[in-house]
Amino acid sequence: MSTLTAPRPSALTETGRPPALLLNDVTKTYDTRGARLQAVNSTGAHAALDRVSLEVRRGSFLAVMGPSGSGKSTLLHCAAGLDTPTSGEVRIGGTEIGKLSENQRTRLRRSRIGFVFQSYNLLPSLTVEENLTLPLRLAGAPADQRWLRDLVERVGIADLLHRRPAELSGGQQQRAAIARSLAARPEVVFADEPTGALDLDTATEVLDLLRELVDDSGQTVVMVTHDPAAAARAHATAVVANGRIEHYVPGASAAQLAAIFAGLRRR
Repeated sequence: MSTLTAPRPSALTETGRPPALLLNDVTKTYDTRGARLQAVNSTGAHAALDRVSLEVRRGSFLAVMGPSGSGKSTLLHCAAGLDTPTSGEVRIGGTEIGKLSENQRTRLRRSRIGFVFQSYNLLPSLTVEENLTLPLRLAGAPADQRWLRDLVERVGIADLLHRRPAELSGGQQQRAAIARSLAARPEVVFADEPTGALDLDTATEVLDLLRELVDDSGQTVVMVTHDPAAAARAHATAVVANGRIEHYVPGASAAQLAAIFAGLRRR
């Protein structure tokens, strides 16, 4: 199966708007004790990311797949402003986040980035509704009640708003987490192994929901996964190994991605 080079970064898309996410020659290096370095050197520094360039268009669904230790989680953390690259630039909707202060990055994450995690990260003492609106309250932003009503209906939790997370199934908790990630209408939603703790049927429902949000609502989603079946639900998959994007595969099947994954493990 042929694969392509990941789309190279460009300042503007054909619509005249910047892409939802842009990485340009992003490097992240550590020394052998895990301390961050300012540049790769000859002393055995480990490059968790090695000059990664990638463009994610608005309204698209990208999967980032790779084996453990490949750099896929580091890519997500740098792309989402949770960590800073050693070199290179990361832009969210045209804003270079490396030039922001920590407070500015925090505000950007609250207002323009959504997060979905394998462990849901719902606060157990809050109801679903309180968890849903927490990012807005932290950002001091008014809640768009019409958007929130439409959102909870779309993700299927409208009748669960007054329950607490412990009263929900895993799939219901993940749906609530997805709704929370969308409450502020972010430019990009980053999903880190969102189906890792779910059974097959529930995982399929969650992946269906993510794809519907992209196809029907124009949401941009970047999902990190080790599962070829999950990655196959995306429009394209960036396969990461040794800190680099080794393959960029649009519209691949689970079997095709599994074959690529197996090839990486045989190296």
